[in-house]
Amino acid sequence: MSPSQTANDTPAPDSGTKHDPLLLLILGPTGSGKTALSLLLAEHFHGEILSCDSVAVYRGMDLGSAKPTAQDRARAPHHLIDIVDPDQPFTAGEYSRQARAALHEISARNKLPIVTGGTGLYLRALTEGLFAGPARREDLRRRLRHASERRGSGWLHKILARLDPASAARIHANDSSKLIRAIEVCVSAQRPMSQVLSGKSKNDPLRGFQLLRIGLNPPRAELYRRLDARCAAMFSAGLVDEARSLLARYGPVRALDSLGYRQALAVLQNSLRPEDAITLAQQGHRNYAKRQLTWFRREPDVHWIESFGDDPATVAYATQLVTSARTSP
Repeated sequence: MSPSQTANDTPAPDSGTKHDPLLLLILGPTGSGKTALSLLLAEHFHGEILSCDSVAVYRGMDLGSAKPTAQDRARAPHHLIDIVDPDQPFTAGEYSRQARAALHEISARNKLPIVTGGTGLYLRALTEGLFAGPARREDLRRRLRHASERRGSGWLHKILARLDPASAARIHANDSSKLIRAIEVCVSAQRPMSQVLSGKSKNDPLRGFQLLRIGLNPPRAELYRRLDARCAAMFSAGLVDEARSLLARYGPVRALDSLGYRQALAVLQNSLRPEDAITLAQQGHRNYAKRQLTWFRREPDVHWIESFGDDPATVAYATQLVTSARTSP
């Protein structure tokens, strides 16, 4: 299948001015080849890669996050990988602050910054900023997490549905982090989070760059086949041992509730057989890919390519988009 562009007929960036440096954003579901495409474009355009992944920020969480390998990172400078330990909190707001600083450093070196990764909230925090909602309440968060562990899956979603049906309708029932934050906002603001959001204005959107968004949307059946194979390979490469080492060093920290690590810990706790853990993790990755596509479809002016990032035709087409964006008057 040859790549196709579905956003615009011409590859013009969607913001900034012709005098602003270009910022390339590579979007797409897990397993779609974002890393491969970013590396090839970084080599071609002398770029530097800025990771946009909420698990790759953690040191030691290598196999389950599918981080770029040491060989990959030797091909082009990478940023915001392995910057905190798993027991340290790291928020979308902190990501935005560090990512914006890195973007300006890369631009000052006259290099092309390339943002790639699958954490949609981090990307939105970078480009649009975050609303100034109520501050975090760690005591409330701990109570909600403990209650959720006692009452089981679905309890947080039921609570949010009572407090704020509109927010509950858009947050997945298994996304405990977002559910806890939504409940926290409702309780702290004493009104539904959807009402708080409806009255907000954008908080400090990114300025000073032309944004070019390229999205990967490969055929679903082949994407799922690759995801299943990659997930099985993670376990074969030692994901359970990696999870054991992290648990021994940091304890049951929140970062270890990430996809893949959650199932690996279940093997260590003898609540899942290894083969069942792999099956559940594979299903989890497929579901995550669906949610990512739904999220990224809301991004503006994406030049969608209906293929994988390692497809030579995809690379050629993306190269054309970047070249045109850099040279357009």
